[in-house]
Amino acid sequence: METGQVVWIIVAIVVLLAVIAVVAVLARKRGHAQRKRQQDKDRHRAAEMREQAKATELDAREREAKASMAEAEAQRAEVEAERLRQQAQERQADAHGLREKVTHHSQEADALDPDVPTDKDRRGH
Repeated sequence: METGQVVWIIVAIVVLLAVIAVVAVLARKRGHAQRKRQQDKDRHRAAEMREQAKATELDAREREAKASMAEAEAQRAEVEAERLRQQAQERQADAHGLREKVTHHSQEADALDPDVPTDKDRRGH
């Protein structure tokens, strides 16, 4: 082989290695840029997810508070209902007592009234 051919082969190999190196560097930069873009997208999506989680957390806390308020209202209503039941029982007992008193007074009045026939009068006739 002549020296010129050897030089051209060496130059071709060097150029080929340089092209391969440039392609490798560019591919590496492109890969790095893609990873960076993907990381930025992931950061943005993660931030959105966190915001959505905060909103959902607030909604959940609000619903829990409303549920607690409803439970407290239900308990208050139960207490009020029990109080009203007790009042009703007391009034029923009062009414029953009055009814017995009226009956007793009517019987006493009948016993005193000479115009009202009693059991004794019925037996004697």
